[in-house]
Amino acid sequence: MNTFRSVANNVATNWQKSRLQLSRVWALSLPYFKSEEKWRARLLLAACVGLNLGMVYMMVLFNDWNRVFYDALQNRDADVFWHQLGVFAMLATCFIIVAVYRFYLTQLLQVRWRAWMTRDYLQRWLKGHVFYQLELQSKNGTDNPDQRIQEDVQQFTADTVSLSLGLLDASVTLLSFVGILWGLSGGFSFDVLGETYNIPGFMVWMALAYALAGSLIGHFIGRSMASLNFTQQRLEADFRHHLMRVREYSEAIALDRGGRVERFSLQERFKLVLDNFMRLLRVQKRYTWFNSGYGQAAVVFPMLVASPRYFSGAIQLGELMQISSAFGQVQESLSWFISNYSRLASWQATTLRLTSFQDQMLAVKVDEAAEPDNAPLSFTGTVTGINALHTTPLTISLPNGDVLLADTSLNAAAGDTVLIRGPSGCGKSTLLRVLAGIWPHVTSPTHDRRGEPITYGPVVLPERSVFMPQRPYFPEGTLRQALAYPDSAEHYTDEALKNALYDALLPHLVNDLDVAGHWTQQLSGGEQQRLALARVLLKRPRWVFADEATSALDEAAEKTLYEKLLTMVREEGGGLVSIAHRPSVASHHEIVWQFVPAPEGSTSKFILVAE
Repeated sequence: MNTFRSVANNVATNWQKSRLQLSRVWALSLPYFKSEEKWRARLLLAACVGLNLGMVYMMVLFNDWNRVFYDALQNRDADVFWHQLGVFAMLATCFIIVAVYRFYLTQLLQVRWRAWMTRDYLQRWLKGHVFYQLELQSKNGTDNPDQRIQEDVQQFTADTVSLSLGLLDASVTLLSFVGILWGLSGGFSFDVLGETYNIPGFMVWMALAYALAGSLIGHFIGRSMASLNFTQQRLEADFRHHLMRVREYSEAIALDRGGRVERFSLQERFKLVLDNFMRLLRVQKRYTWFNSGYGQAAVVFPMLVASPRYFSGAIQLGELMQISSAFGQVQESLSWFISNYSRLASWQATTLRLTSFQDQMLAVKVDEAAEPDNAPLSFTGTVTGINALHTTPLTISLPNGDVLLADTSLNAAAGDTVLIRGPSGCGKSTLLRVLAGIWPHVTSPTHDRRGEPITYGPVVLPERSVFMPQRPYFPEGTLRQALAYPDSAEHYTDEALKNALYDALLPHLVNDLDVAGHWTQQLSGGEQQRLALARVLLKRPRWVFADEATSALDEAAEKTLYEKLLTMVREEGGGLVSIAHRPSVASHHEIVWQFVPAPEGSTSKFILVAE
C-alpha cells in the first residue's frame, strides 16, 4: 500500500513539474509567434510540420515496400525484385528531398527565432538601466546575463524546435504504424484453468509494455540530470565570467602581483565545474548503459516475439520484416521520452534560467522617460526646456535597506557650480546615481505640502546633461568611436575630434583616430580621464555632473581642464556639479553640498548641508 502511494505521489509530482515546464516554454515561445515577424514564423513552423508529416508518410511507404521486396526475395521473383528496386529509387529520392528541406527550414526557424529573442532580451536588458539595477541585487540576483542572452537563448530555441517537432513526429508515427502493427501481429492465445484467452494485436501491447518499462526505468536512473545540468551551466558561466575579469583587470592584477592568487582562485572555480560535471557524467554513464541495452534489445525483440508465427508458416519473410519495421517505429515512438531524456533535462534547465532571467528583468521598474528612443544618445534623462536641477524631497536608501539621506531636496540653477563633499564611502557617488536616474532605491512623495499632486518626476534634470564617472567606459574599436561614444563617429568631423583631443591635453593621440584598440587597457588612468573629458568637450553639453573625473590627473592638468569645463558650461548657459576630494577642485566651485553625519536617533545616516 505504501509502495503504491509512493508511486502515485511521484507520478503526481512529475506531472506538476511537466505542466510547469510547459507553461514556462509557452510563456517564452508565444511572444515570437505573436510578434511583428509572426506570419513568417508561423509559415516556417507550418512548413516544418508539413515536412515532418511528409517524412512519416515516407516511412509508411518504406514499411509497405519492405513486405513486397522481401516476399520477392523469398519467392525468387526477379521481375518483382527489379521493379521494387526502381520503386525504392523513387522513394529514396523523395526521402532525400524532404529530409534536406526539413533540416534547412528547421534550422532557419531556429536561427530566426533566436535572432528575435536575442534582440528582445537585449532591448529589455539594456533599456532603462535594467542591466545596472540587476547588478545591484546582491541577493537572488541574476548570474551571468551574458550567458543567458548568448548561450541559453540559442539552446532554448534549438531544443524547443527540435523536441517539439520530434514529439510531433513520434506521435504521428505512432498513429500511423500502430494500425499497421495491429493488423499484422494477429492474436495471442493462452489457457488458464481450462479457459482459453485471446489477446488481439499482441505485438502492439508488447511494444507498449516494452516502452513503458523502459521509460520508468530510464526516468529512475536519470531523474537528477535536470538539476545537475542547471548547476553545470551556472558553474561554467561563472568560471568564464572570472576569466573575463582577469582579462579586464589584467594591469591591476599584474601590478599587485596577483597572478598566483588568481590562478588558485580560477582553479578552485574550475574544480567546482569538474566536480559537478563528474556527477553529471556518472548519471549519464548509468543512463547510457541502460539506453544502449534497451536499444539493442529492441532490434531482436520483435523478431523473438513474431518468430513462432513465421516458423509455423503463418506469415512469410516479407510480413516478418514488415512486422519488425512497424514494431520498431511504434516502439521508437513510444520510447521518445527515453531517447531524449538527456536533452529534455538540459532543456528544462535552460528554460528555467531564461524564465528566471525574464522575471528578474520584469521586476525592475523601468523609467520609460529616462531613455526616449528619439533623444540624442549623449543627453539622456533630461526634460526639454528645463535649465535647472530640481528634486522633490528624496529618501535615498542602500541595497541593504539602510537610509542614506531622508527627505532631502536638491536645487541648482543655471550658472551654479556645486561641489559635493564628504568622507569616503558616505554616498556621494550614490547621490549622483540618483540624479542620473539609475539608482532604484529612492522614494519620494506624490503630493506636495499643500496636498497638490506632483506632476513631474522625483528628479528633474536640466536639458542637455551628461554624467562623467570616475572610471570611464570606452568600447573596443577605433579611437574616434571611443571619443564619440555613445554617438556615431560619423556625426563629428576629423577637425572637431582632433580639437577635442588637443583641448583635453592628448595631442599625441590626434593622429590615431582610425587606430583600433582596447583603450581601457592601452591608456593610463590619467589618459582615460582626459579622453573622457575630450568626449565632453566635443559634445558641449549644457550641464556636467562629474564624479571625481580628474582624480588621476596632476594638479596642473586638472586646473587647465576644469577651467575649460567651466568656460564651456558658461558659454552654453548651464552649470557644473562635481564630486572631488582635492582642495584645488573646490576653488572652481561656488556652492558646497556637504555630507554630515546625522544626529543620533535620526532615520538616516547622513544629512546634506548646503554651504
